[in-house]
Amino acid sequence: MGRRLPNVLVTGTPGTGKSTLAKKVAQNVGMGHIDTTSIIKEREFYAEYDAQLDTHVLNEDALLDHLEERFGSDAGGLILDYHCAEMFPKRWFDLVIVLRCATDSLFDRLTERGYSERKRRENLEAEIFGIIAEEANASYDESVVHELDNSTAEQLEANVRTVTNLVGAHKQRK
Repeated sequence: MGRRLPNVLVTGTPGTGKSTLAKKVAQNVGMGHIDTTSIIKEREFYAEYDAQLDTHVLNEDALLDHLEERFGSDAGGLILDYHCAEMFPKRWFDLVIVLRCATDSLFDRLTERGYSERKRRENLEAEIFGIIAEEANASYDESVVHELDNSTAEQLEANVRTVTNLVGAHKQRK
């Protein structure tokens, strides 16, 4: 039968506004929001710590097993945000939103978060080369992937409307 409300993946380089957009859309359309980074921290889904990169290395299997309970059904109505697009099963998502950001805005956001110079550089390079967009397009059907520039507050509000409309269009098809 298919899901009445879609499951949505919001992805993009860290600092592009994934959580902000996901929360606003979830509130607009009455969907559940899953902040993957918070789940990883709360449940300690870490395989190890990488001192060079100053970050924990994700235990993907533990995270996917945990999320399968929610995304493995046909219930729908969930918005998940995370900076990696390729590790999730294709069957989980009906819409994939890839947020992009101008590098000057992204630099400022990452600096505000206290990212080290190395982490800022790596994330800026990932954004410049479109790594997350490339992953999303390689992992999901072209028809469900939508790339949106999220560099400014005005673009964020426009993107919230766009994604809200995409969710509404999905509901009408079901």
